Amino acid sequence: MTKGFPENFLWGGAVAANQVEGAWNVDGKGLSVADVATYKSNLKLDDYEGHVSISSDVIEKAMADQSDKIYPKRRGIDFYHRYEEDLALFAEMGFKTLRVSIAWSRIFPTGEEEQPNELGLQFYDRLFTEMRRLGIEPIVTLSHYEMPLALSVKYNGWVERKVIDHFVRFSNVCFNRYKDLVKYWLTFNEIDSINRHPFTTAGIIPDRCPEGKEEELVYQALHHQFVASAMVTADCHRIIPGSQVGCMLTKLTCYPNTCNPEDVEVTLKKNLHNYFYADVQVFGEYPVMIEKMFERKNIQIKMEPNDRDILRKHTVDFISFSYYMSLTESAIDGMEKTAGNTIMGVKNPYLPSTDWGWQIDPVGLKISLIELYDRYKKPLIIVENGMGAFDKVESDGSIHDDYRINYFREHFKQMKAAIEEGVDLFGYTSWGPIDLISAGTSQMSKRYGFIYVDQDDEGNGTLNRSRKDSFYWYKKVIESNGEDLE
Repeated sequence: MTKGFPENFLWGGAVAANQVEGAWNVDGKGLSVADVATYKSNLKLDDYEGHVSISSDVIEKAMADQSDKIYPKRRGIDFYHRYEEDLALFAEMGFKTLRVSIAWSRIFPTGEEEQPNELGLQFYDRLFTEMRRLGIEPIVTLSHYEMPLALSVKYNGWVERKVIDHFVRFSNVCFNRYKDLVKYWLTFNEIDSINRHPFTTAGIIPDRCPEGKEEELVYQALHHQFVASAMVTADCHRIIPGSQVGCMLTKLTCYPNTCNPEDVEVTLKKNLHNYFYADVQVFGEYPVMIEKMFERKNIQIKMEPNDRDILRKHTVDFISFSYYMSLTESAIDGMEKTAGNTIMGVKNPYLPSTDWGWQIDPVGLKISLIELYDRYKKPLIIVENGMGAFDKVESDGSIHDDYRINYFREHFKQMKAAIEEGVDLFGYTSWGPIDLISAGTSQMSKRYGFIYVDQDDEGNGTLNRSRKDSFYWYKKVIESNGEDLE
């Protein structure tokens, strides 16, 4: 019987280029969809629609604005210039791995150039080389909410099939350039999120969709991403012998609010829909129930003759996923709702919540691991997990974040229990090991990190880094391979 975490377990953290790099107009980088995301101080924290609302007018205004005043992701935390300092802190914690993404528009500013931007490529040369020097295994996401804005404006993002060719070219440049530095690759971050925020995920601009066709175009764009993912998975295996390519799912584990069969049924359907996005990339085909849903809704997905063959032949090697909280579902309208990872769910009275209303459910992580491994029978890695919170800096500069330590401790216990039940879990990367710009609300005050960054929501601050209490705790956890959680 397996006891505890595997000997070579990959402990680490995860960030996204658009939330940390900054340098939005440096060394030839083009605008990405993230560069038009605004910080709105007067919105409720859980008003995701308000925070990520987009239109052609909003985009045009952002393109004309050459500042980062209301566009926090343009400045990030200046990881572009401070990556060596940050990697040194990660190495001090003992990181075995770090998940990062490559900013597509740093390599191809508009997405359509024939030749890549050499200065952009050189940045990732330096980044991955330094990670290797420090013994930190790179896990690299190709598309993490940062496609070139020009592709969104010209083609309505992934709605247009031509974008597949541009993504394949970008991916192949990355594989050839970094084949000696990167073994683990992810294609699309939280590919299922296209239904929750289609612009952020796929560059789809709502006012450019014919009325009544919005949902159909979302699924059309998703199909193009599925095909692109399969194509680049094949390319990666060919270009980098021994490479591993994974899909990435937002694990939205959902419980029935009661044992009323109607609650159970609506919950089952919600969970199956969540699995659909991984099913296509693992099993190589669309689930029957999804095909039937398309028929019922008269959703017409345009497919090339060989698309299904491509999906079937080029499936992923492992499943990666994010897990922050569980949700509860009810067939009854009007139930009290609470926030989650860019989604709302019925409030679970048995669970506490974070400062942002996300319900804390460590046992739900164990349930998720067992469900995923039982369904797919492929290696798993948790590539996002953590809690956003308000942190207080004491007069002596210390930050006592016991709430964060408690959160991780309880989740690690459940990870260990899942492994002991037979789940093949080979790694864990906490979300935001260093404070960064929030994906949904573009806030800095929603802090996830073991490392504090001196910057506020308006961009004021020194950007100095400092260690929280959780920094030293996570270092101890890694040193003991998850055995010392006290």
